[in-house]
Amino acid sequence: MPAHSASGNHTGPIMRESRLLKKDLFGEVRREIVGSEPRIVRDARPARPWIRWIARWLLRREARTLAAVTELDGVPDLIGVDHDCLQRSYIEGTPMHHARPQEAKYFRHALRLLRRLHTCNVVHNDLAKEPNLLVTPEGEAAFIDFQLALFAPRRGRLFRILAHDDLRHVLKHKRTYCPELLTNRERTILARPSLPSKLWMRIVKPPYLFVTRVVLGWADREGASDRGEHR
Repeated sequence: MPAHSASGNHTGPIMRESRLLKKDLFGEVRREIVGSEPRIVRDARPARPWIRWIARWLLRREARTLAAVTELDGVPDLIGVDHDCLQRSYIEGTPMHHARPQEAKYFRHALRLLRRLHTCNVVHNDLAKEPNLLVTPEGEAAFIDFQLALFAPRRGRLFRILAHDDLRHVLKHKRTYCPELLTNRERTILARPSLPSKLWMRIVKPPYLFVTRVVLGWADREGASDRGEHR
């Protein structure tokens, strides 16, 4: 896969603009315009030294996933990656919790995009977060932030479980914004969470929320308006 530096030191088009969208323990996410093309840069260099290796591992994980879904409309294209930076294409859209989609068209498209993603042997694994789903200007769905995604060519049991949870998360959003559109089959799926999902909700999520929100001061929707505006 191509490797580019997000620092602007590589040859080629000169970066015109850089806008910080998010900064946390794992580094920075910036929107940059290189030449005339906007892109998103995830930079692990500002990460805290003791977890920089995790930030770099997440970069490699995201790069591998995006490389598997090249040219899939509704997900970012991988532009380049090196040791510390990943660059991906910009997707214009509004985060779901701002757009509040209530049309059947949006969720039909979101479910179709999810099936295509799974066909590429990829599970997103973080669609519970509304900022990771965008509503495009055309009223269609787009998925962003593939740090926790899994590329699994063998499509084993773990893949099937996580794919089921991807589906449940999209259906939960549909239940939030237009519950009257749920089919009987979709209601049945919502009523049957996987075992890992049950364990997460009962055992892992409470301490996770305490550490991220109380200790670290994070929030799932933190920076969502910026991150979703141009991803």
